Amino acid sequence: MRIVIVGAGTVGTQLAKQLIQEKHDVSLIEADGERARHTANRMDCLVIQGEGNSIRTLEEAGIAKADALVCVTGSDEMNMITCGLAESRYPGMLKIARVRNDEYAGLNQPGAKRSGAAEPGGGRLLGIDHFIHPDVEASLWVLNAIEHQAMGNIISFHDTAWELGTIDVAGGALEGLSLMSYRTVFPAESLVTLVERKSGDDWESILPTGSTVLLRGDRVSILAQEADMNRIFLLAGQAEKPLRKIGIAGGSRVGTLIAEGLLAREGKRRGTVFSALRKFIARQNRRVVIIEEDYHVCRELADRFPELLVLNEDITDENFIAEEQLGDLDLIVTATARQDLNIITAAYLKSRGVLRAIALVTSPGYAAIARQLGIDVVIPMKSVIVDTILARLMGGGIRGLHRLGEGQIGILEFETGPGAPAGGKALKDCRFPEGTLVMLVQRGDRSFIPKGDDVFSPGDRVILITKNGNEAEMSRFFGAGGGEA
Repeated sequence: MRIVIVGAGTVGTQLAKQLIQEKHDVSLIEADGERARHTANRMDCLVIQGEGNSIRTLEEAGIAKADALVCVTGSDEMNMITCGLAESRYPGMLKIARVRNDEYAGLNQPGAKRSGAAEPGGGRLLGIDHFIHPDVEASLWVLNAIEHQAMGNIISFHDTAWELGTIDVAGGALEGLSLMSYRTVFPAESLVTLVERKSGDDWESILPTGSTVLLRGDRVSILAQEADMNRIFLLAGQAEKPLRKIGIAGGSRVGTLIAEGLLAREGKRRGTVFSALRKFIARQNRRVVIIEEDYHVCRELADRFPELLVLNEDITDENFIAEEQLGDLDLIVTATARQDLNIITAAYLKSRGVLRAIALVTSPGYAAIARQLGIDVVIPMKSVIVDTILARLMGGGIRGLHRLGEGQIGILEFETGPGAPAGGKALKDCRFPEGTLVMLVQRGDRSFIPKGDDVFSPGDRVILITKNGNEAEMSRFFGAGGGEA
């Protein structure tokens, strides 16, 4: 694919790196001269200094032959106008815009109204195929973790009863266990898919075999049914406890959306970005506290959420923490605008007795630091956005993409297309790239971990784990008419 990316910030450069690794032809446009030069020196792609809303700049970047345009500058309006400009001259290509304004994103939701009339299935405002709302995406990850007691990172696979849980081995039956003996401690159907192990200052990602022995401190990813996941956490030495008293540090947009999700508030209008939060069911015995330093923000939060306790305080004030007995919280979610503050606050409150902690960070590098400090769930917002965009870009039947192993391992969800090379072949006969494991197949209402004799069929939803660099090849296997499997 030929892809033009407008905006060479963290998201734009991280996205470009992933696409270049997949052998795609990438061009980057960046308005800031210093950032453009820095990016050009470290990226193996065309980097152009200029404004994305200039047709001359877009054409210099190769928009005329591009398959997709991705706009991820810091301005919603710039992203949307750039997509609209490209649509007016070169319609038909895939267009993705990152926006933070709820009204803009809501216009592309099903049932959204424009010019007083509802358009079935939403519409392509300014030719934009997908709006990516960073705060909503991050909030959904946090809410999903809360629904699983924040005992580790959980990836849920839609319309299936299966989940992938990433668990830190802290003792229990998993410590010292050889995977050949795994079934003796957990006989229910499940699959150990990845082991991450500290090696010096770095983490090593291991696709395990029967001889792999789990050690204390390992981070293990296990596929299991939702009903069994908590039992697996217990085997890893993680204590299960209901999260009834939840604190949210920061009345940011993300913090507000998390509160809205916990209260199961519905959006005021059908088709808004908030509709994605409706699936989370409010628990009547939950108590939610928001801590925010800005007085005016607190007033707005108190008016909007009369059910919540809103505290106008500095979360870093040790006296305040003691006075309000924040150590009695079951969970703290740190969602301020500063990732360093989020990490420090989460780690400190855990040391004061808070059972679980979720921290929002900007980059994967900070996520690794936060995990080493004992924070239970870390949400790297930029990586979440990059994965969401990649899933929209890759096509070939792909329905989802997630990263594990410090970003070096991918979880891919495919829908097997008609005429796909893998269709009609048994798993054992498919020549998949090294470092690939098919974890789950959903066929109609049935989901199962496939065996060697299981045969892929058109319409199967296939979930697999693979090393970075294999995504395009796997897309060809499961996409319509992609090549030999």
